[in-house]
Amino acid sequence: MTVVVGYIPNKYGEAALEAGITEVRRRGGDLVVVNASRGDALVDQKYLGEAAVADLERRLVGAAVPASVRHGLGTDVADAIIDAATEVGAELVVIGVRRRSPVGKMLMGSVAQRVLLDAPCDVLAVKPD
Repeated sequence: MTVVVGYIPNKYGEAALEAGITEVRRRGGDLVVVNASRGDALVDQKYLGEAAVADLERRLVGAAVPASVRHGLGTDVADAIIDAATEVGAELVVIGVRRRSPVGKMLMGSVAQRVLLDAPCDVLAVKPD
């Protein structure tokens, strides 16, 4: 059983990561953490640098769950999460969600909405405490 987590370095990504680790411990299996960016912004603060990826990998080792990190540039974030879930035959995808106005969703799109609608498995949407 594999759990895929959509991860960004903020409180929403942290909530998703903690929930994903909890699910892997409860269900068994392994964790795949996805961090991606389309690369269309000069600096995407949601995209991890190499040092941050290494820190995340060390953190996952410390969490004592089998885990890997997929770090991609140049692809739609929702597609990266959905593709990872499809490739590994995920049982669950975990994403962090935040409140957005209807206009904000219309203008910017919603990664969470696309993952909820298009993921090939169950999706757990979590909010930070």
